[in-house]
Amino acid sequence: MKKTAFFVWLSCFTATAQPPVQQPLTLWYKQPASQWVEALPIGNGRLGGMVFGGVETDHIQFNEETLWTGEPREYQREGAAQYLPQIRRLLAEGKQAEAEKLAQEKFMGRQSNEADYEARKTAWFTSVRKLENLKANPASASFDDRSWKTLPVPTAEGWERVGMEGLDGAVWFRTSFELPQAWAGKDVVLDLGRIRDQDFTYLNGELIGSDEGIAKNRRYKIPAGKLRTGKNQLAIQVINWFDKGGFIGVKTNQPTFVVYPEGQQPADGISLKKPFRYWIQDDTPPAMPRYQADYQPFGDLWLRFKNAKKPLHYRRELDLKTALSRVTFSSNGVQFAREYLASAPDQVIAVHLTASRPGKISFEATLDSPHKQSSVRTIDNQTIALSVQVQNGALKGESLLQIQTQKGRISVSGNKLVVSGADEATLYLTAGTNFKNYKDVSGDPAILSQKPLQTAITKRFDALKTAHINDFQSYFNTLSLDLGHTASEQLPTDERLQHFEKSPDPALLALYVQYGRYLLISSSRPGTRPANLQGIWNDLLTPPWGSKYTTNINFQMNYWPAEMLNLSACHEPMFAATDELVESGRKTAKAHYNARGWVLHHNTDLWRGTAPINASNHGIWVSGGAWVSRHLWEHYRYTQDRNFLQNRAYPVLKEAARFFVDFLVKDPKTGWLISSPSNSPEHLGLVAGPTMDHQIIRDLFKNCIAASEILGTDAAFRDTLKTMYGQIAPNQIGKRGQLQEWLTDIDDPNDHHRHVSHLWGVHPGTDITWDETPDLMKAARQSLRERGDEGTGWSLAWKINFWARFRDGNHAYNMVKLLFRPAISPEGVTGGGSYPNLFDAHPPFQIDGNFGGASGIGEMLLQSQGKTIDLLPALPTDIPTGSIHGICASGGFVLNIRWQNGTLSSVEVTSKAGQPCTLRYGTKEVQLTTEKGKTYRLSGELKGI
Repeated sequence: MKKTAFFVWLSCFTATAQPPVQQPLTLWYKQPASQWVEALPIGNGRLGGMVFGGVETDHIQFNEETLWTGEPREYQREGAAQYLPQIRRLLAEGKQAEAEKLAQEKFMGRQSNEADYEARKTAWFTSVRKLENLKANPASASFDDRSWKTLPVPTAEGWERVGMEGLDGAVWFRTSFELPQAWAGKDVVLDLGRIRDQDFTYLNGELIGSDEGIAKNRRYKIPAGKLRTGKNQLAIQVINWFDKGGFIGVKTNQPTFVVYPEGQQPADGISLKKPFRYWIQDDTPPAMPRYQADYQPFGDLWLRFKNAKKPLHYRRELDLKTALSRVTFSSNGVQFAREYLASAPDQVIAVHLTASRPGKISFEATLDSPHKQSSVRTIDNQTIALSVQVQNGALKGESLLQIQTQKGRISVSGNKLVVSGADEATLYLTAGTNFKNYKDVSGDPAILSQKPLQTAITKRFDALKTAHINDFQSYFNTLSLDLGHTASEQLPTDERLQHFEKSPDPALLALYVQYGRYLLISSSRPGTRPANLQGIWNDLLTPPWGSKYTTNINFQMNYWPAEMLNLSACHEPMFAATDELVESGRKTAKAHYNARGWVLHHNTDLWRGTAPINASNHGIWVSGGAWVSRHLWEHYRYTQDRNFLQNRAYPVLKEAARFFVDFLVKDPKTGWLISSPSNSPEHLGLVAGPTMDHQIIRDLFKNCIAASEILGTDAAFRDTLKTMYGQIAPNQIGKRGQLQEWLTDIDDPNDHHRHVSHLWGVHPGTDITWDETPDLMKAARQSLRERGDEGTGWSLAWKINFWARFRDGNHAYNMVKLLFRPAISPEGVTGGGSYPNLFDAHPPFQIDGNFGGASGIGEMLLQSQGKTIDLLPALPTDIPTGSIHGICASGGFVLNIRWQNGTLSSVEVTSKAGQPCTLRYGTKEVQLTTEKGKTYRLSGELKGI
């Protein structure tokens, strides 16, 4: 169709159509949370809390963003670069195993506590095995274990979930089983499943088996001669060096944790799943070397209420419009209400308790922490303090809790604050650590907890609440979304998840998008650290994957919604962290590759580690820095902030590109420039020339070239990038019409790996588009079909974005259904999906799926990755009518879009930078010449109104 150019503008303030009346944006439930993934998150970017809302016992588990393990240190391994040519040569010769072995031994980054660890480990192990200073042997059949505590076993998520948080070391377990007379004279099999990390298993005082390693199933044969008819005593010494210890079972179709006659089925045996007696022999093993640090919980606030009866009309909710969590119920004719918030202006978590009758607020408040080195002390009759010290780390923290009441009495009992007969009560909770920056831990945690408290307690709760809401809404109210309404909208949130697949509930998509925006505002504010793998919410000392920043997709996915969903300011913490990563990444680039510029591998943490980590088959991935750099370019594209481009974005882009100028090598077979060594994230090991790397590097070079042209600088460097750009190994289509993941055509059509890394060029990149490379788009779509729809939570979210870019709204909507699939069923945890509190389930919880899912729904409604702004490019038939106000497009545009019966009805475009604008809807296209600050209103036919 012929393009039509016209100039029409309307005042933003007079002619812009008013957004529809917003529907309630609330997560709500009829019962308190019984587990962490049912609790409701609150946060101010620095402090995070999880609200359980119990009636008799309420619980707020809380975090402070800078409490991590580890300490400032150097992560790069000096001299690693001397092994780079040999690793490359081995890969070129097809000797992957040899390359991985050499890289593991010589090329990985430095770990903490490396020096003399093996000697310290051996000495400690020898001591606990000798049972020094013990009066009796716990392995003995006659040992008296009646004073020992009990613990349910097995514990699939490790013993930290059943009261042994942070425990490493040597622990003894004892139980017994009755051998039936019918089994006399038969050998039996003892199946204990998997154990972390090492076990020494005794029967009737005799060692019958020992093994080490989580991957090994402990299945020990016991000869008949070692068994007794009747009672047989089992004793197991478990050695756990780090992480989730104990008996974690195994996923099989046959029962585990059972004893049964050899030759028969485990189902015919005697189950050992019951409480075992246990005793902690020694919980001070030497600190295990770690490549990177873990994000830590801070503590727990407990409220225990007197005379709490069975509640009526209970409701627990999270209001996304005000960032307030509430609990309401009635008991004994009294209406009770609690409000919870995490205030950014006042830097406190506050809890406000009220009742419909005077004098009815009575409770005890306590603080505690899972950290072994923690203590609570009384400050005065209204205030208690919690002090924590991270084990084997440099960071310590202090939290203060003060209570203010109207009438009633506050007293101290031990380290508890006791409130009796109050009309109202407000609790103020603060926390701080000694962290100042990634190189400096000289801060004073007491000051960081005292100053906010001193200010907050001078205000009435209503004033603090108003300031909190106003601050939060300055971010949140920039976007509204209405996707239609059904009866399902009236259900509690957990029930909506259960019904979503079969009952239409388009409003749940709108709620999910706004929940993603709420989580980003609550975990990433200017001046804070960026959102990590769990945002700022974590209750475990050994959280999944350290709850750090996984930079081969997860860290970046956290920020996919930032620009498009009108939360540009929330992007700032990522940029601030990137500035620090550039500093440490320079050292890694030099030490590991003898290259200029900066590099970031598979992960980073609070201390800004950038070196290869974990294992050479996945930890040597060189494109993290290039991908992170893209976010600065995207911020420029959306904001058109030239000052930001010149002073923040371009220097980062240039140094990232400079690294690859030095790093790329010629493939001896094709002559292309390739990335070697690297990997296609977490898939098939260390390789030369993964497709994803080349897409990211091309994108980096293209963006760096464009930035230098805009700024009129570095012409010679720009020419170098242009020359190399055309020499990088291209995307290739394989024998089944699929996009190849590697240089050679080895893709397996039955491969359903969670990472779909070679489709990076489709999303979030622009290496492959319908407008410029339609054949590659078809190949990418074929790859995604082969990879399948199933996946972990964040993988499902990524696939929503892919199908939106493929302009297949109905398939994208089907992926939303999978993302909304309840992760907790009556039978237990299933695959990827959503927890009752809408947290993304990998499983376990990873927040990237929340952000990626919100981005994907946005991509269905608007895309601006190319030269045009595409309106409703992937609108599903299940969302025939709706509107979105405040969605952003590259070029500095904010749009309001309405559609009805599956067809665009109107669009308004506000120009923030006065750039040319090309709108496209289906086959219709129009060009606008815009002025900064002006708004342009068009019909569904893209004609001016």
